[in-house]
Amino acid sequence: MSSDTEPPGTEGAVADPGVAGSSARREYGRRKAKDEERLRGKWGRFGGLAVALSERPHTKSWDRGAVGEERLGARLSALATDGLAVLHDRRIPGSKANIDHIAITPGGIWVIDAKRYKGRPELEIEGGILRPRVEKLLVGRRNCTKLVDGVLKQVDLVRDFVGDVPVTGALCFIEADWPLIGGAFSIRGVHVLWPKRLAKVLAAETAGDVDVAAVREAVAARFRSA
Repeated sequence: MSSDTEPPGTEGAVADPGVAGSSARREYGRRKAKDEERLRGKWGRFGGLAVALSERPHTKSWDRGAVGEERLGARLSALATDGLAVLHDRRIPGSKANIDHIAITPGGIWVIDAKRYKGRPELEIEGGILRPRVEKLLVGRRNCTKLVDGVLKQVDLVRDFVGDVPVTGALCFIEADWPLIGGAFSIRGVHVLWPKRLAKVLAAETAGDVDVAAVREAVAARFRSA
């Protein structure tokens, strides 16, 4: 990690942990206001009511996403101790994108993407002995493998910054149709699981020599609160 990650005057300061779901919540408000403005032009003073009664699915998806991030964020924040640090809603430098959650444990860093999807997450494997092995992430039988690609890109960005510190990716599905027994799996090194399971995995990461406090400050300075 670079020695100049902290800006002048912040030495010894505790970095802002961020607010889970804040950027998604702002985007939802922006889109809702734009929808209302459009409908007010059509329906006058009844525009607000029209938005409430017929909110566009793409606008509503930002609200659903924000709620998912907020719920997972609350669970992760409850884990925070001197040996486990959590950062929420971090900006990716040079991009409009963000990382939902970052957890730092003695064993390494976890880059966590929260999703509030319906359906059961499943691993589908095609090919094998005679054909190239292809792993797909299905959620409710929908091909959602692109979510894995997104997490891996975030993992690479964090890994490029922290160097030798281990970095692991996770997709955490809130309110998905998980089975009563089993269910969690890994695809291309990305863990796919639910909030309670993720919390258990992170809490068990007590072995390792990562300086949690120092890495937290450096990562927070690089990936600032959104």
